[in-house]
Amino acid sequence: MNNIEYLKKYYKGNIDDAIKRLENGEPVQYIVGNVDFYGNIIKVDKRVLIPRFETEGLVEIALSYLSNTNLDIVDLGTGSGCIAITIKKKLPNVNIDAIDISIDAINLAEENAKLNNVDINFINSDMLKPLNKKYDVIISNPPYISYNEEIMDIVKNNEPSIALYAENDGLYFYEEILKNCKNYLKDKYYIFFEIGYNQAEKIKQTALKYLNCNVVVKKDLQGFDRYIIIESK
Repeated sequence: MNNIEYLKKYYKGNIDDAIKRLENGEPVQYIVGNVDFYGNIIKVDKRVLIPRFETEGLVEIALSYLSNTNLDIVDLGTGSGCIAITIKKKLPNVNIDAIDISIDAINLAEENAKLNNVDINFINSDMLKPLNKKYDVIISNPPYISYNEEIMDIVKNNEPSIALYAENDGLYFYEEILKNCKNYLKDKYYIFFEIGYNQAEKIKQTALKYLNCNVVVKKDLQGFDRYIIIESK
């Protein structure tokens, strides 16, 4: 289905206006106002990154490791809330805190949690800094694009830069999380990351530097290294 067909099927307003917005370089997901993420309707607009199939893969991997027990999970850089909401719907017995530095993103994520009828504790703050408890699981799709990396204009011109770019060749948030997370993890834990296609080895070495852990790298559907699973020894 191309973008115009998608608009005609899902857009509820004036289709001619919608096509003009599309021709002016606006993402079809923002025009429609929502996306299907792992079977859930997630509202999106310029306050948040558009959820992508790679992040569905992150959720799929996390779910394959986790059980529907009283786990404490934190989603760092939650954006639209799509990760936290999907995990909570699939594993209703877990407890989830979801953090984002953008109050606009938190406001939209709260709308999405209400839309999907799940109870998640959203916190407007910077990654691990506001936390005061220990978790079984950290999951994160943080900003990981280097500032000198070329990306498509439709992404660069529309999606929030705060959700796209990171210092240190895109590795800044992984190091920040990994060097500080021991204080927020239980003895037995998992960390699940979505990563840039060329970042796996550096993030693996960073994890081994700061944690006594096992590290697994998994590929996305296109064959790129895209996910890191860190497990306590």
